[in-house]
Amino acid sequence: MSAGDGAGQAARLAERVAKGVATRELILQTALASFRDRGYDQTTMRAVAQSAGVSLGNAYYYFGSKEELVQEFYALIQDGHRLRAADALRGRGLAERLRGVLHAGIDEMSPYHEFAGSFIRVAIAPTSASSPFSPESTAARSAAIGLFREVLAGSDAHPGGPLAKDLPELLWLAYLGITLFWVYDTSPGQARTRRLVDSSARMIARTVSLTRLPVLRAAADDLHTLLADLRVSADHR
Repeated sequence: MSAGDGAGQAARLAERVAKGVATRELILQTALASFRDRGYDQTTMRAVAQSAGVSLGNAYYYFGSKEELVQEFYALIQDGHRLRAADALRGRGLAERLRGVLHAGIDEMSPYHEFAGSFIRVAIAPTSASSPFSPESTAARSAAIGLFREVLAGSDAHPGGPLAKDLPELLWLAYLGITLFWVYDTSPGQARTRRLVDSSARMIARTVSLTRLPVLRAAADDLHTLLADLRVSADHR
């Protein structure tokens, strides 16, 4: 094989790879638009393929199921959340850092509020691959918990005891609760959710600061034990 033949093959391979990346992105963006405009239930792999102008087989080549599209949606939301949260992570106060990160999450999800209600009915099913607690959601869940770990690590809060290790996960669970409230918040611009974020961030920051006090250390240890028990139960589902 001549050098020219090798260069030609490399160029053709690069072209196929680029085309594949572009097709995958087209399918994903079409699915996200369908989630936003039609809702979860009406978004099918066949409908996505038709809207993207690709064959059904081609759609399944890049995404094996609608649930895989959901996992990609989770990853994109998490990436966007992290970017929006950058400014909030520059301060040191825990309440302000947490408040900023929680608001950033709501900002990132806001275009999908209309379809969130139908989606949540699927996501809360214990055996659903779309559940935030499912094995399939491990990557997105770990990234989200990692973001809340950054919230704590860069703050002026220094929680004591074994609960300190659990706090990132507990903050993520609190975020899930706020997200559920946001899903069903019909106030203009989900203003009630915004107020909930503000008050929750202050309350959580105060509570974290109090965990260093001996009088609350036993309660914090009990919460740590409870969370460990819940993890064991989840592992044996």
